[in-house]
Amino acid sequence: MPRLFTALEIPRDAALSLSFLRGGLPSARWIDAENYHLTLRFFGDVDARTADELVAGLDRVQSAGFSLALRGMGAFGSKKPHSIYAGVEPSQQLDHLHAEIDKVARRIGLAADPRRFTPHVTLARLRNPKDEDVARYLAGRGDFRTAPFTVGRFVLYSSRDSVGGGPYVLEEAFPLKAAGGREAMRGGALLEPAFR
Repeated sequence: MPRLFTALEIPRDAALSLSFLRGGLPSARWIDAENYHLTLRFFGDVDARTADELVAGLDRVQSAGFSLALRGMGAFGSKKPHSIYAGVEPSQQLDHLHAEIDKVARRIGLAADPRRFTPHVTLARLRNPKDEDVARYLAGRGDFRTAPFTVGRFVLYSSRDSVGGGPYVLEEAFPLKAAGGREAMRGGALLEPAFR
């Protein structure tokens, strides 16, 4: 059974900016730049029939393309940090896309995601870090920000049962609509939405 999740891909320029944040934290196992992504909804291990229903439902998601930027840094794990991430500027369009994907998942009977949607790009997993090392790392990079980039599609990834951080396999891509209702992606090339 494949382990599936939807995500936004991180474009090359933003991924390069993220890769410059690597290093300076002894307990970190850094994610490879080609595996950077922003998870929209995790579905878990699903059977082939459910996967087919999921793809059919995701293909009907109606959402417009939009602009997004990464901003700030943080750590997950309240008592013991377990991962470092780059944050995302607030975006109503991103929240709408997440909600539409979540509706598809619930419609086909998948369990609700118990975690609150916190848009982020995981940069590293941590093993027994010292709190002061994590605090120092984050304090030195808290003003991180990328230039805005265009989101023209979302994707469905599968992953192996592993410790985390990839490799991920792109199973399907779902174009978002540009202003006026046309697809934001044609022939593999992203089109800039008309509202930019």
